Amino acid sequence: MSPVQDPQARPYRAGFGCFVGRPNAGKSTLTNAIVGTKIAITSNKPQTTRHVIRAVLHRPESQLVLVDTPGLHRPRTLLGERLNDLVRSTWTEVDVIGLCIPADEPVGRGDRFITGELAELKATVLAVVTKTDLVDKRRLAEQLLAVSQLGEFAEIVPVSAVAGHQVDTLVDVMTKYLPPSPQLYPDDMLTDDPEQVLVAELIREAALEGVRDELPHSIAVVVEEMIPEGQVMKIYADLYVERPSQKAIVLGHKASRLKEVGTTARKQIEELLGSRVYLDLHVRVAKDWQRDPKQLRKLGF
Repeated sequence: MSPVQDPQARPYRAGFGCFVGRPNAGKSTLTNAIVGTKIAITSNKPQTTRHVIRAVLHRPESQLVLVDTPGLHRPRTLLGERLNDLVRSTWTEVDVIGLCIPADEPVGRGDRFITGELAELKATVLAVVTKTDLVDKRRLAEQLLAVSQLGEFAEIVPVSAVAGHQVDTLVDVMTKYLPPSPQLYPDDMLTDDPEQVLVAELIREAALEGVRDELPHSIAVVVEEMIPEGQVMKIYADLYVERPSQKAIVLGHKASRLKEVGTTARKQIEELLGSRVYLDLHVRVAKDWQRDPKQLRKLGF
């Protein structure tokens, strides 16, 4: 006769987790791999993530709510300071934090700085060594040793979001440190962000691809209207840059780049919304918006 499972043996766990780390440490890619849906935008440009996006991972015995934060960095503008404040306020509200450190880069000053900040918090802190598909076993072993010497971590988990290696293991480990709790979100919910924020992020991701290095921080997207008409969702959005010269870069020759942005973004948005999309994009100049509190408020920061 098989033993009867004690219903009290494994309490249901639910809580909040987040990944932190230097810009470009692989946090958003990891969030997407865990949830299996494109929720956080990814780009090889630093400081891609600006909004705290929550992704909800449902399992029979647990619910992990992932909060996506911008990378912590040395701020040079008012926007930069606000992004850092956003990171720190998020850290105080979560149960488990994964500090992401890429396997293919040496542990640096930024990693030490963030580890020091995390040591002050109540949350359980894990070290997550990302991008393990980019190094051989010897290099990975060296990196795991270097990370273990960085600070006091509950556990160290090597993962590759791109190869899908150890992603489930990481979720198991994070879930283990969540508090016993009833479900926080309904079963069918993947994110609690309004659709307009996700749509704006997808447009911004498409706009970031292929533009020169000075532009990423200078692009903001505001979705002005989303109007369902029959089978089609009509979306009107504005891309804001800081200078006319940047507007020319985003538009491209005879608006060719903006057309590409529209085509790429439309496909992604159709996947997200599950319906056909008509996308109307305009590029506008908001002079020095990253340094202007009034403009930042208008653009949602």
